[in-house]
Amino acid sequence: MRQRGWTSTTIGAIVGIVFLVCVAAPGIVSAQDDVKVLKERLEQMSQEMEAVQKKLEDIERNSQAKEEEIEEIDDRLNKAELHTATDKVAFGVELRTRADTLQYKDIQVAPSALVSQFFTPFPTGFQGIPANIAPGAIQGIKNTPGALPETQKYDATNDIILTNKFRLNMNAKVNDQLSFSGRLAAYKVFGDSTGVKVNQGSLGDVTLDGNTSSLPHGDTIRLERAYFNYKKDLGRVPTNFSLGRRPSTDGPPLEYLNNSLEGGSPLATIINWQFDGASYNLGLEEVTNIPGAAFKLCYGVGFEGDWGNTYSLGNQQPDVDDVHMFGIIATLFDNDSTSAVLNWAHAWDITDGFTGLTVMPFIVTREDKNGDGADEYYFEQNSGGYVSRLEPATEIGDWDALSLLLRTNLTERFDTNIDLFLSGSWSHTSASNTSRNPYYEMMGMGLLNSGGELEDRDGYMIYLGAVFPMPWNARFGLEYNYGSKYWFNFTGAEDSLVGSKLAVRGSVYEGYWHQPIYGDNFFATLGVRFYDYEYTGSGNPMGEPVKIDSLDSIDALNPVVDEVWDGYLSLTFRY
Repeated sequence: MRQRGWTSTTIGAIVGIVFLVCVAAPGIVSAQDDVKVLKERLEQMSQEMEAVQKKLEDIERNSQAKEEEIEEIDDRLNKAELHTATDKVAFGVELRTRADTLQYKDIQVAPSALVSQFFTPFPTGFQGIPANIAPGAIQGIKNTPGALPETQKYDATNDIILTNKFRLNMNAKVNDQLSFSGRLAAYKVFGDSTGVKVNQGSLGDVTLDGNTSSLPHGDTIRLERAYFNYKKDLGRVPTNFSLGRRPSTDGPPLEYLNNSLEGGSPLATIINWQFDGASYNLGLEEVTNIPGAAFKLCYGVGFEGDWGNTYSLGNQQPDVDDVHMFGIIATLFDNDSTSAVLNWAHAWDITDGFTGLTVMPFIVTREDKNGDGADEYYFEQNSGGYVSRLEPATEIGDWDALSLLLRTNLTERFDTNIDLFLSGSWSHTSASNTSRNPYYEMMGMGLLNSGGELEDRDGYMIYLGAVFPMPWNARFGLEYNYGSKYWFNFTGAEDSLVGSKLAVRGSVYEGYWHQPIYGDNFFATLGVRFYDYEYTGSGNPMGEPVKIDSLDSIDALNPVVDEVWDGYLSLTFRY
């Protein structure tokens, strides 16, 4: 076998390969490192690109949101411009649903045996009693001890009575000088829309111009107020002239009880009554340097004699003319936390009633049925429940009232949101005639007089209250008022199922809790009111008031209430 050996060629080839490996190896290693760095940079660039992409997406989303917001603002502006261009009147709605529970204590009424005497022929009874002797005869019976039977006493309860009160407020502003305000309203008891009540001796039992939308009278929408305001500056004195159906209900200080802004310009202590008229206001703050100083002249018509009455435009018109009222409201001071307001009112030739609708339990007429030239009084029961249109028969005298209201809020002085108010009021009546309405005439009744007397009368009323902050943003109020024997005001439009508390001849106590549910737009009110009457005829100008503890059965031909408890709960929507 032949042994093979390394040739020179082979050895040269091997040496060449080794040389190439030694020379080329560093370059190969360097290329591998470059690839690794390149990969790292590519990965970094990829991450940077992803971040840029994310930022672009965020910018795009934000841009889209901005575009949507701009579109929304543009739509709202377009709607506002459209509203301004097309809507001339701004509307506000208020709806209150309320539940009352009423308890009447110690009601006194004449016994049926006495009432039947008015339907028994004279001289045994009063049916056909001669008109010339009736007032003296009845007064003589009243003054004779034991001549009249005692009154009957009883209690009455209405466990629950539900009401809805609706208001539609309207405002239109032409410019800074000329504007309009109005209100349509309906006020009804659940399950009743007759609009007429059986008369039990109270003005609140009569549907009349002064209370049509302020007391429950069914589902009819009525005009509560409508007036324009024309403003003009006289030098440094801003003035305001207004004409129409006046904002004359729910005036100060009833805003605390109603949990509202001031509802009217007359003080509610002397006038809370719907009427038509005018006002002229002078702003005196700048010329007097007294905060809020103002002076307002007011005029109103309470009764129109020559429209719709039996004697209107007749050839034998009785001496019953229009009832005109004039007043002054002076804001003595008002710095938004403390105020003093003085209100004076005068009415000429007030009448023995107003035109209105009611159901009288019986009708009294004055006739000469005997043909002897002398009139007699006759009574007829209204057994059919017929509605009567009442009208005044006589001008009975003049009326004056003066009221001062002081209000303050303690936030600035004591850092506590407590409201306090105090009011003192005075009334004066000057009787001129005994009524010629057959029933009143038979009793000899005039302006706060009976038995044919025509005496001037003075009365007074005090009213005070406090409202405290409570948990859950609630407000808790306490109020008290007292009216004297001859106290008389025109507050028949006060919102009450019992009767105006500010007309009471006696005492009224009240407490209430206002609880917001949705801000000022929706709230609940829980309260209780106690009437403690001392004299008869609260809110009525006819006849001399009689102390309830000593009245006789003729004084109680209509039911006379001694005490009333009124508990109430309401929900109010206001927007």
